[in-house]
Amino acid sequence: MTHPGFILLYVADPTASGAFYAQLLGVAPIESAPTFALFALDSGMKLGLWARHEVQPTASMSGGGAELCFALASDAEVDDWHTRWRGQGLPILLAPRRMDFGYTFVAADPDGHRLRVFAPSQP
Repeated sequence: MTHPGFILLYVADPTASGAFYAQLLGVAPIESAPTFALFALDSGMKLGLWARHEVQPTASMSGGGAELCFALASDAEVDDWHTRWRGQGLPILLAPRRMDFGYTFVAADPDGHRLRVFAPSQP
């Protein structure tokens, strides 16, 4: 069976968003053009950033309709990422807190896409 291999985010400026995600992920895009940037992630998943005005068929949703999630091993790591991202000026949509599934916070990228960081609850 084939499984999804790409996540596409619709962005206002793929060049600016590409620079943002290169810093956030610590990797350079494997493809970069004025209307598209592509990152290959260690998990095998690819993250594409597509110019919103070029998407066909036209997309009716902008940022915030989904989340990119980063699973970490501990609450302390979640706090470290929160401190680092807040220091880099990322908007924090949800301060660190405990929820049913674990310890988490949510930030946003320049287009309003939600970035959730969490450490799963331990059984």
